[in-house]
This record gives sequence, C-alpha cells and structure tokens, in this order.
Amino acid sequence: MIQNKFGEMIFNESDVCNLIMQGQPIEELSGMIVDTTVDLARMPDILDPVPNLLQQRLHNSTVPEFHQQQQSNWHMPAEYKELDIAQHILGLCQTEVELQRCGEELLLYQERGLFDLLRYLKYLVDVMTQNQIIWGVGRGSSVASYVLYKLGVHRIDSLYYNLNVREFLR
Repeated sequence: MIQNKFGEMIFNESDVCNLIMQGQPIEELSGMIVDTTVDLARMPDILDPVPNLLQQRLHNSTVPEFHQQQQSNWHMPAEYKELDIAQHILGLCQTEVELQRCGEELLLYQERGLFDLLRYLKYLVDVMTQNQIIWGVGRGSSVASYVLYKLGVHRIDSLYYNLNVREFLR
C-alpha cells in the first residue's frame, strides 16, 4: 500500500487479498483505490513456461489425443459435471415439436461426445446470469442449435426461423 500525492491510499491486488483473508468485510473495500497495472518487464518470466508446457504436451501426443485430454478437463462444480444434461434440456421443452427437435439435436451432440460441453455451457450461462453479465443475442452458425437456445446461450429461436442444426454441427 502506498500513498499518492493527494493523500489517497493506493492498494495493490495482494493488499486487497490480504485484507479479505484477514476478515475485512467486502462492503468496506468498495471505495478502495486498487492499482492493477501489470509490470511488463516481468511478463516474459511469467509467460515463458507456458509455450514450453504446451509444446511438450503436443509433442508427447497426437492431435486427437491432445484434443481428448483438453475435452476431459472441464473446470466446473461437481453438480454440473454430474448433471444429466439431456434430461435437463428435454425438461425445458414445452411442446412435442420442441421435444422432437431437442431429441434429434441431442443425438448429434452425443455422437460427437459434446455432452460435457453442454454441461459447461449450462454452468457458464448460470454464472453469467447470477453475476448479471450481459452477453450477445447470438452469433454465427451456433444460432442454428435449438438446444443452445433452450440453455440460454443465445436468443435466436431456430425452430421459429427453421434453421438447420447441421449448419452448426458439421
């Protein structure tokens, strides 16, 4: 913590973490001035191991093996990892037409081994909603997926616009 020329106390991220760990109520931290500048001179030291780790992982496995390793490493709470995503999505359907479309799409997602991705997207949408983070209406071919619409990933009703999910899952 330092004092600027105006007499204001300037905290760094480490100071703030220490105060929180010491039990300082979050509400009392709201007016703090926090310096979040990055020391660019240290950046090469911080980032240097990253390319080597990535290169080592790529060198020790084939592209499909590397892809599978990355697909199996989703960072989300256990409740989402264990979620029966197909049942959840089908439970969001209100008509027979919606059930039919979601069923067909879920088979395509399952064939491609993408159920963990759907679980993660459910988690991501829930976190963004809880934290009042605003995201776009929809982008690209992903709006052709009615399953993603039901999960809240985008706001384009692909049934209404008669969009073919195969445009997205090629």
